[in-house]
Amino acid sequence: MQTVPLQPVPSQSAQVVLGGQNCSITVYQKTQGCFVDISVGGVDIVVGILALDAVPLVCREYTGFIGNLLFIDTQGSDDPSYEGLGSRWNLVYLTAEEYGLI
Repeated sequence: MQTVPLQPVPSQSAQVVLGGQNCSITVYQKTQGCFVDISVGGVDIVVGILALDAVPLVCREYTGFIGNLLFIDTQGSDDPSYEGLGSRWNLVYLTAEEYGLI
């Protein structure tokens, strides 16, 4: 498991290598909740997905994404909000093997 570093700001992007994949992750707050875009090597994997607590962000195997990402609430089971990113809500990457165990 790898934690993607995030800051408690309403909109941000992170460039990280996850499972050997060059990923760009954008997290942004809207009135309906926190949303995420994920691309690998410049190819969109998911766009505008609503972030929910402990729900995988990559829901389609055909994307070819190896592993998965999800937000974990360290203080309960609420859905993420930007004010707690990086502290209360952690964005974690699970390898394909780790993801297969949940």
